[in-house]
Amino acid sequence: MKTQYGEISVQTANHVALLTIDRPPHNHVSVELMRDLADALHDIDADVDLRASVLASAGKAFCAGADLVSPGGVGADGMSGINPLYVEAVRLFSAKKPIVAAVQGAAVGAGLGLALVADFRVAAPEARFTANFVKLGFHPGFGITHTLPRVIGEQKAALMCLTGRRLTGEEAYAWGLADVLAPLDELRAAALKLAGEIAENAPLAVQSTRATLRAGLAEAVKKQTDHELIEQTWLRKTKDFAEGVRSVNERRAGNFVGA
Repeated sequence: MKTQYGEISVQTANHVALLTIDRPPHNHVSVELMRDLADALHDIDADVDLRASVLASAGKAFCAGADLVSPGGVGADGMSGINPLYVEAVRLFSAKKPIVAAVQGAAVGAGLGLALVADFRVAAPEARFTANFVKLGFHPGFGITHTLPRVIGEQKAALMCLTGRRLTGEEAYAWGLADVLAPLDELRAAALKLAGEIAENAPLAVQSTRATLRAGLAEAVKKQTDHELIEQTWLRKTKDFAEGVRSVNERRAGNFVGA
């Protein structure tokens, strides 16, 4: 069976839901996309036949982040478009059933944040994980300053966030950011296999155990995104943010002045 939630399709089989984001060309985050994803996960939670989900995306990029600058992007109206995005992020972290992300390419900025919503990440060697906010003259968002240290530890999270460096799939696997490394042409099958392994177990016990393991996570993300928004709001007004956006678009190092 296949159901559509905006730019997200949901197919179900063997107690597992496969959610596929298809928002070409880069699967950029939008408030509507995250709302549709949260709605889909809510409906999956309500379906007793479904026990786990795989979050995948079409195309080369898993999710290239939030579009902060174009007229149709989430940041087109300044920070007023960002706060609703974080409201939906909290909803995503409130989902009750396990999620496996299949990351085939770029998971950048908010795309990294989206990958961190999942309980597990299956990555191809071609995957690229990056929290590149400082290269934009910006502060991390989507709760990354809470969720990334939770997965890979404070020191490695600081290294990613303060350098803006990009991790390959192999590096992400070595760091524990990815739980499974699979060839690109086998990626989705590997993610479905892991979700199926979870779905073989007693569903109420799985959900109960997951709730214990993730206790307070949605609330922590809410608190962290509130703080991230404050920091992002003043940084967006700086000369360095304008230069960061230009430099990233021009694929060069930024000429930052600290103002």
